[in-house]
Amino acid sequence: MRLFREGSRAIDSISGPLVFVNKVKGAGFGELVTVETGREARIGQILQVDGDICLVQLFESNIDIDPGKSVVWIERDIFRMPVGLSLIGRILNGHGEPIDGGPPVENCAEGELPVAGLPINPVRRLAPHAYLETGISAIDLMNTLIKGQKLPIFSGAGLPASRIAVQIARQARVPGEESRFVVIFAAMGVTWREASYFLNAFRDTGALYHGVFFINLASDSPVERLLTPRLALTVAEHLALEKGYDVLVILTDMLYYCEALREVSAAREEAPGRRGYPGYMYSDLASIYERAGCVRGNEGSITQLPILTMPDDDMTHPVVDLSGYITEGQIVLDRGLHERSIFPPIDVLPSLSRLMGKGIGKGKTDPIHGVMADSLYAAYARSRELRRLKMIVGEEGLSALEKEYLSFGDRFEGKFINQGETYRSLEESINVAWQCLETLPSTELYRLPTEATQRRGGKAVE
Repeated sequence: MRLFREGSRAIDSISGPLVFVNKVKGAGFGELVTVETGREARIGQILQVDGDICLVQLFESNIDIDPGKSVVWIERDIFRMPVGLSLIGRILNGHGEPIDGGPPVENCAEGELPVAGLPINPVRRLAPHAYLETGISAIDLMNTLIKGQKLPIFSGAGLPASRIAVQIARQARVPGEESRFVVIFAAMGVTWREASYFLNAFRDTGALYHGVFFINLASDSPVERLLTPRLALTVAEHLALEKGYDVLVILTDMLYYCEALREVSAAREEAPGRRGYPGYMYSDLASIYERAGCVRGNEGSITQLPILTMPDDDMTHPVVDLSGYITEGQIVLDRGLHERSIFPPIDVLPSLSRLMGKGIGKGKTDPIHGVMADSLYAAYARSRELRRLKMIVGEEGLSALEKEYLSFGDRFEGKFINQGETYRSLEESINVAWQCLETLPSTELYRLPTEATQRRGGKAVE
């Protein structure tokens, strides 16, 4: 990083991760600063300028910083991330520094890019239109992820969102273009135990050598947590827009990111919004989520899969609610399915992929993809309604057809949703779907055209 230092200034006061510096002339928002404590240097960024007073947020701890003895240098540059193909297979911390024992990323990078992102001309944005496979039936067949989409996973506390994230990172691919596909995984606010789980799982499966991994621990600075997803997306933009890769960015957990945003906002004594989160949280989240997409004339794409924990399983929580407005659907994990040892515990009824219709069907995935998904939705919704009815009238109060729907619901959850950590292709998912639908009489499969019914069980009928 090339820096141009200009004049030193003394610190006026410190409040949490914030440092107030007086008598600064010509400072600009976002400029880097170095705080020299006498024993070591800390990096920060100018967050606010009011006359000759600067508010600096530190990317590291403020421990051992003595306002009377420390000096602040203005670097006259912004924070940049080294980028290049050499980052694939590397493990970095939330500051972009290697923690895998390898050489500094600056030594083998092809260049540096500002972490604020590369503005994309809206006219050049291309509507997502191609299928991205995760190997999970409940997503691929019923809530299809499309290249360039941002599709969050909403998870309650204690649900296996981390296992699902690892499974997707291991299995995800663009059919026919596997060699130009990269996963970028950014973990924010995780414990050392969670970080070890992620890294060991990626090493054991070989996914580590086909992605870039950022780990921000719960003990790290909250300001560093705000930086982590932006570093990951900067690397993704370079690989997608400059190198032509299809990039899947997995961000976990965006709740911890927003809690860090709230902590910094409180230190700045800003007026709080809902549940203490800052009023600008919507635009801040949008600045992250909107860095996904496809660009006309460019072969690469950036797809986002953010993971959010819902406190008390509340989908109206501000972080979850705002993320739902910005993104294009959601995958919802269900506690009831998890308690019955069904993995992945994806509840397909409240889940939704708004861009699914743009990337499935004839010439894209499978001609019967859409009608098969619709039939599964209709039958499963009916079975859920009948379960509630059964609790009122008892099984003897149900007709023979209604009992068949209950049987379908049990098989659908036990065979289709409950696939474990194994990979399923889309064709395999359709075959398993047929095995579930076969519990229903053919008169109930009126949504399926003749072309679909001729493929019952995955085999063409003679």
